[in-house]
Amino acid sequence: MRATRGFTLIELLVAMAIVAVIGIMALGGLSEVIRQQTIAQERADRWRKIQFAMRIITQDLAQIHPRPMRDELGDTWRPSVLVNPSAQFAMEISRGGWANPAGFPRGTTLRVAYDWEDGTLIRFHWPVMDRAPGTVPVRTELLEDVADVQLQFLDQSGTWHFEWPPTGMAGPETLVMRPRVVRFDLELDDFGRVWRDVETGG
Repeated sequence: MRATRGFTLIELLVAMAIVAVIGIMALGGLSEVIRQQTIAQERADRWRKIQFAMRIITQDLAQIHPRPMRDELGDTWRPSVLVNPSAQFAMEISRGGWANPAGFPRGTTLRVAYDWEDGTLIRFHWPVMDRAPGTVPVRTELLEDVADVQLQFLDQSGTWHFEWPPTGMAGPETLVMRPRVVRFDLELDDFGRVWRDVETGG
């Protein structure tokens, strides 16, 4: 009768070591899968935020309205589109199509501004077109991690401008002048350059 041979201590230790190595490799692989899934989810969430911001911007620019705005003191008119290095905001526009389903006592034209502060793209809008001193805008932080913002405006002759009304133009017609196309160009820290060319109907 043959004696049953068991495992030696060395064989058991070797087997346990192999199992441990396989477990560590499996755990490492699982951790990498989870890490990659997390990265992919974060990028997808980021891209959704970018798309949302660009959709808001596009809606605003596509509905630029020629109506100028009276300033807080009531004695000066601001153009319907104002982009100038000396202006308070990076861009300020009058926007039509402001829905009013509840029938509030207001018009359908909205004053909107965009600015760029500490890497964040910010949208402002005011509840009235001709605001009184102290009227506080509604502030919305649209997008973070914005490295740069560039604006260009195409006029009726096909010339691009970095300011609006174009430099050198004056007169009452500039108050209601709209560009044909606005190029809104963002440089993002993670996705690089993202831009839209938006026709305004001007």
